[in-house]
Amino acid sequence: MSRLALLLSGGVLAAASAPANAGSVTITVTDLRNTKGVVMACMTTKESIFPKCRRDPNSHRTVVKASNTLTIRFDDVAPGDYAIALLHDENEDGKANRVLGMAPKEGYGFSRDAPVNMAPPDWDDAVFTITDAPKKMTIKMRYFL
Repeated sequence: MSRLALLLSGGVLAAASAPANAGSVTITVTDLRNTKGVVMACMTTKESIFPKCRRDPNSHRTVVKASNTLTIRFDDVAPGDYAIALLHDENEDGKANRVLGMAPKEGYGFSRDAPVNMAPPDWDDAVFTITDAPKKMTIKMRYFL
């Protein structure tokens, strides 16, 4: 059967590209201190690596230019429990710069505006559930210095 015939007979190929009951997550980022650099966003289902979800090959990731009005959207998100980490990478070096190796020099934010107390937040403070319905949230960017 040709690809065209397969598509016309039930959309098998089209349906295979997106998870069943996929949802979307729209994040409004507030309180950026400037429009320098980019904002890196990463969303994962893996508690064991959060907030460094780059180690999750199935994570949703994007990088967007910093702006006064910033919206980030992830589409085709399978239902499940997720947490988001944001970094305002002002110098665009692709990493979270620190002062004296400890305190963050650049802005950061987490889903559910999870609290930060001398370390990244716990998964339980940042986790939220995705269904097939669109999810909207606001994350406040924070700066240590």
